[in-house]
Amino acid sequence: MAKLIGYARVSTRDQSTDRQQTDLLAAGVRRDDLYVDHGVSGARASRPEFNRALDALIDGDTLVITTLDRLGRSTQNMLTFAEELRGRGAGLRVLNLGGGDVDTATPIGSMLFTIMAALAQMEHEIKRERITDSIKKRRDAGLDLGGRPRRITDSQVRNAIRLIEGGEPAAQAARDLGMSRATFYRRARSLVE
Repeated sequence: MAKLIGYARVSTRDQSTDRQQTDLLAAGVRRDDLYVDHGVSGARASRPEFNRALDALIDGDTLVITTLDRLGRSTQNMLTFAEELRGRGAGLRVLNLGGGDVDTATPIGSMLFTIMAALAQMEHEIKRERITDSIKKRRDAGLDLGGRPRRITDSQVRNAIRLIEGGEPAAQAARDLGMSRATFYRRARSLVE
């Protein structure tokens, strides 16, 4: 008997798969056939629950996901994966693709999947370009990029420099500040420039 195997994924532990799970269950996936990865990037080749979902697929079964980005990042990987499923006699169903659900077992579904996979990759690459451009502009303007706040003040780094000039080893001064030597040298260099 053909089964629907559901897969949900979120990239960080803070995110919730509740909406994805609700949609998959509403599409007919049984709770026992639902596999969920928490805190796993779509760019990773190894996703434990995804691998278990694939192992559970047999001839005639269908893998059900909510959106294309749950599957992967690149068009080529998604198309290769869809072809691999077809070769195993399994289908792929994407619930929220182009306003409705798409089943790659049908010719029109296969075509739509190919087009939407290419668009999903393009969207990902455009987003990456925007982020890179934004970081470059903020850096060029001397603006804060966020990240962790500095715990060690410039004054503490200057005092450590004085100790080193007085003969204390740089490694010991860096350890006393609670940072690596490389970080200490980088901070010291930024104060001198």
